Amino acid sequence: MLDDIYNKSLDNEITPDIANRLIHSANQFQLFDTADNLRKKINGDVVTFVVNKAIDITDNCIIGCKFCSFRNHENYWMTNEEVLDSISQAKSNGATEICLFGGITKEMGINYYCDLIKEIKDNYDICLHALSPAEVFQTAKNSGITTYDALKQLKDAGMDTMTGASAEILVDSIREQICPNKLNSQEWVDVIKEAHELGIKTTSTMMYGTVESWEDRIKHLFLLKEIQEETKGFTEFVPLTFLGENNELGKTCHGATAIEDLKLHAISRIIFGESIPNIQVSWVKLGFKMTQMALNCGANDIGGTMFEDKISIAAGSEFGGYFPTEKIKQVITDIGRIPQERTTRYDLL
Repeated sequence: MLDDIYNKSLDNEITPDIANRLIHSANQFQLFDTADNLRKKINGDVVTFVVNKAIDITDNCIIGCKFCSFRNHENYWMTNEEVLDSISQAKSNGATEICLFGGITKEMGINYYCDLIKEIKDNYDICLHALSPAEVFQTAKNSGITTYDALKQLKDAGMDTMTGASAEILVDSIREQICPNKLNSQEWVDVIKEAHELGIKTTSTMMYGTVESWEDRIKHLFLLKEIQEETKGFTEFVPLTFLGENNELGKTCHGATAIEDLKLHAISRIIFGESIPNIQVSWVKLGFKMTQMALNCGANDIGGTMFEDKISIAAGSEFGGYFPTEKIKQVITDIGRIPQERTTRYDLL
């Protein structure tokens, strides 16, 4: 069956029913091997990474997601000068990408973000990978404009690409339980498609390991695949395992198992095939050894080297600090793979 799945994935013929049967009935190590063979076919032995830094502007947030440990954790708000100083430090360490996002507030309108983005671009030649559909949605609401107009203004100001965060699980019955105040699934899809229409590339993500089922996860993956087949706007897919420390949901949800983490990376590769060729491991969430395992279960990218992830740290991650280039290359070469620096859009450097 798995040889047939391998061919179906390459031919874009995989179905949700087959994916569910693979998850529930297939030998898991055969599943991992099938995903790894697909990875070799699509990407070879290169593992890509980007030299970047995450800047969380503020932990003030009105949304109140039940899985969030970051909201009002320190109650801070960076000034534009502090943002610029942080970018200067990142540039001095060779960063080519800045991930700019943060909590969602009623005060942050389109003028706030555009002025900040313009100031960054006036001072630094760096790729700005910014905001999420949820932030764009609230920004448009705060400013009394459409999300399309908000995205156009953000692009004109200098936003290069947009994150695919705030997706969580794109099943509304699940969202109602874990993030009832956040934009719904269709609103997330609409913002993503508008960004792609405007030529703004985005990532795609899934936060898993809370109250959702495997069927919910697979529905989410096929929705992303459907969007990609229509727009070709996703650069990558990033599975994000739930971390339950210091948040409401962590009191009842214990997160995904290690096997589930690996299965999620593997089934993503099998479902997406060549349509989303890049599957990224979040080393911040999984740690270095599990990252090496996931790189042998279909993944081909290891994310960013300077990902100062305050959100994951607040939720209990032990790996949210600086990951220097030398270390990231070692993690890759130790499993017999070839490290390769890339840009945000996956151009090789």
